[in-house]
Amino acid sequence: MESSSGLCDNECLATVRCQELRSGVKEPRLLSLILENGDFVLGVLATPDAVVSRPVAQLSIPINARFELVQEAEEPLLINFSENSVLRIRIKGEKAPELQLELQDDDRTNLFLTQLKSAQEEAALKLIKSKPMEPLPPNTHRSPVPIPPQRASGRSAANQPASSGSLQTGFNSSTSTNQNTDPVQSLASDFGFEQNFCHALKVEEKKNHQNRITASREPPPVPSLPPRKTPSAPTNPVPPAPIMKSKATSSVGFDTSAISGAKSESLSWCDSPTSNSMRDTVFLSQTGQREILLKHILSKRENEYVDIKNFRFFVGTWNVNGRSPDSSLGPWLSSDREPPDIYAIGFQELDLSKEAFLYMDSSKEQLWIDAVERNLHPKAKYKIIQIIRLVGMMLVVAVKKIHVRSITEVASDHVGTGILGKMGNKGGVAVRFVFHNTSFCFVNSHLAAKLEETERRNQDYKDICARMIFNMPGSPSLSIVKHDVVIWLGDLNYRLFNKDCGDVKRMISEGKLKQLLKFDQLSIQRQTKRAFSDFIEGEINFIPTYKYEPKTDFWDSSSKNRVPAWCDRILWRGNKVELIEYRSHMELKTSDHKPVSSIFSIGVKVGDDQRFKKVFEETVRQIDRMENDFLPSVSLSKTEFFFIDVKFRQLQRERFLITNDGQVPCHFAFIPKCNQSQYCKSWLRAEPSDGFLEPKETLEIYLEVYVSKDSVTMLNSGEDIIEDILILHLDRGKDFFLTISGNYLPSCFGTSLETLTRMKKPIREIPITKLIDLEKSKVKFLIGDGAANEDRPLKIPKEVWIMVNHLYTKSCDQEDLFQTPGLQEELQHIIECLDTSIPDSIPGCNHSVAEALLIFLEALPEPVVCYELYQRCLECAHDSRLCKQLISLLPRAHRNVFRYLLAFLKELLKHSHNNNLTASLIATLFASLLIRPPPSSASRQTQQDRQKAIDFVLGFLMAGDEE
Repeated sequence: MESSSGLCDNECLATVRCQELRSGVKEPRLLSLILENGDFVLGVLATPDAVVSRPVAQLSIPINARFELVQEAEEPLLINFSENSVLRIRIKGEKAPELQLELQDDDRTNLFLTQLKSAQEEAALKLIKSKPMEPLPPNTHRSPVPIPPQRASGRSAANQPASSGSLQTGFNSSTSTNQNTDPVQSLASDFGFEQNFCHALKVEEKKNHQNRITASREPPPVPSLPPRKTPSAPTNPVPPAPIMKSKATSSVGFDTSAISGAKSESLSWCDSPTSNSMRDTVFLSQTGQREILLKHILSKRENEYVDIKNFRFFVGTWNVNGRSPDSSLGPWLSSDREPPDIYAIGFQELDLSKEAFLYMDSSKEQLWIDAVERNLHPKAKYKIIQIIRLVGMMLVVAVKKIHVRSITEVASDHVGTGILGKMGNKGGVAVRFVFHNTSFCFVNSHLAAKLEETERRNQDYKDICARMIFNMPGSPSLSIVKHDVVIWLGDLNYRLFNKDCGDVKRMISEGKLKQLLKFDQLSIQRQTKRAFSDFIEGEINFIPTYKYEPKTDFWDSSSKNRVPAWCDRILWRGNKVELIEYRSHMELKTSDHKPVSSIFSIGVKVGDDQRFKKVFEETVRQIDRMENDFLPSVSLSKTEFFFIDVKFRQLQRERFLITNDGQVPCHFAFIPKCNQSQYCKSWLRAEPSDGFLEPKETLEIYLEVYVSKDSVTMLNSGEDIIEDILILHLDRGKDFFLTISGNYLPSCFGTSLETLTRMKKPIREIPITKLIDLEKSKVKFLIGDGAANEDRPLKIPKEVWIMVNHLYTKSCDQEDLFQTPGLQEELQHIIECLDTSIPDSIPGCNHSVAEALLIFLEALPEPVVCYELYQRCLECAHDSRLCKQLISLLPRAHRNVFRYLLAFLKELLKHSHNNNLTASLIATLFASLLIRPPPSSASRQTQQDRQKAIDFVLGFLMAGDEE
């Protein structure tokens, strides 16, 4: 890491001298030494007035073999301040001039340390059961406040991002709107850390102070609030561009520094975002809950201190058909006289390679990003605040540089709706942020293709809405609809319903666009409320944007003779949104699609500082009165729930009402039980899981039971049952206990291959006790063929044979087999059919049967290539002879299934001219299912490991028919 001072830990040797100045004892101050990537790091805190040639934005010096720390104080870095005294630190490197940094005894420093004092007083409650300090793991984001050893153990702040030059919980990096804060009294006594840690508890504080860029004297912002739960964030397939780190603000967009002064005690800044027990959750109360309530009331009264100001937004979408930019994007991105304030630019089909849809990198990504940056409006300067890509879908958001400080809470997510509901050949990417006090969400999607796949497109839309979740440290998770303004763009792929290609082209040439739009599938789906029912679209006055001969303006003349259609669309929902332009750009001929753009004028809530201060003070007094006079109270309409016949991948919902029957607003949340990190089991969730209720307000809460591949095996084997108790915690009030129970119907999906080969009947016809015995005894026939068993097992599970036989007899020539997802309703019928019968034929289309086979393989508790042979599999991937030897070592059922599947896949390749399959594509898809790393090492799997697994399967696909 290189600091802005030019000091680099790989290039220079630094000597740090800390001189204690003693013109009079006042208060001891603490700095810190932290562990990062195996080395101790000295974080240096300095004011912009430091005696250097320029301010130092951040300086972090590793203390290892290449660096030396020299201290001259009598005690380890225990610095005493007196009037007009400063802490001077000199740093000198071989390739950098000597720097002198000063930490002054001023109001700002005292205020910061007072916040630290309050946090430390709370932490002192846990000092009785102290533990040895455990070093933080490498790359773990830390709270910038010194952490006492007793609290550091097991309490990382992993959900609090930090970056160079961006301060999260220290001093606010922006200029404060109110700098006339009263001086804060200095500390009265020592913090009480052990002497051995005095050194380690000082430097991080200095690092925070130094991170500010300007010389403003604003107080530090209030730390963000820990969420009540920790939902697992989806892993980006492609490393995203650096997110624009936001300053700490309230939900209404104002610096809420004064909130901490509204209560004598302060929330501990070093608490983990996830409480490990109910006691820890309750420990976060008082100040934290008060702040939540304060923000809630302020958001309700925001009309008293915000004004509506209009800003210009450019939204564009283009399916580039896998091509590289070959001309200027100016006619699309900067065709208007007035530059937009914010750009949201979406691309589809950046990469059309068959392998790319499994999250591989795309070399064309940077080419299109560069083309966008070159062609943004020349009359303004812009900064890209976020880029997110999923295979061929990419969304770029850029804002005028003058607005960067007004952009906060930037987050992004992606959802794949392809095979297995996650592959990225189709799906969506999204970026959300808050601009001033208005929240925005931009969604760029590429939905299912082909004229007849309307229902599949509707399903893709619903999947994106349900699964797109934005997780931000200190805030509840947000879905797409929980934003003030949502703009949806992309290649939505809706076509013209049952229209002849010749008729369509004739009507276009005659200008009969309105008559033609009556057959537009998207318009019909919106009118019938099957998809995008609450979105608005502008009037379409441009000709269809699909499909053209690339490099021309001529319609498709290929053998498929695609019917022209308005595939590329932009829709929105929200208030104060005015559409100025909705158009296509015929000048760009790179792709078989034409780009589309919209210009919006959107009213944004901009706050007035003086009015906000007045409302804030009134709200604090109101909360004080409520806390003194009333306690919160709620009533629940139901506390016992029974779910009947729970099945694999079939959602069940029960609802209850929670009513605030007290006299004050209250906050509720489901909290974890003792020694648990989540508030419920993996097959259960509450929606919403937390929230606010005004007096007399009633809210509907849904309890959802959904058995996925992650929970099905435990339920099949009897290790888990449909039983749980939820704790609904009321801040400053009592806890409510909700009892969840039900009966589970076992499924062949998620059952081991060994168990299935010993079941001659459908799994539902086997007594549950016998099924449990089979699962428990499977270990003894993992070793060999088990020929001595009374009932000779099947060579392969009948369920595998039924699905593969169906695909072999009916689907070898199916176009895009294993690349087009199945329909959810058909998948449920297929699973139910296999669980309850031995059918002669399977219901559903070929794509649904193909995905059912993939779901079966993905849900296996032990993959076809057993976990214990995973590493050996990778090691022998280069040698076909060793690969065959390894397969012979598999247990009987696993060995037979592997050979049976590979024989089927090789047969599919003989029909590749019809089904569009390649050996590389099949190997890439099936390697991720047949050869999975053990759960304990799955997170450490590298791209090289994945490629070796692909090579292992590819070797069998390309081998001759020897067996």
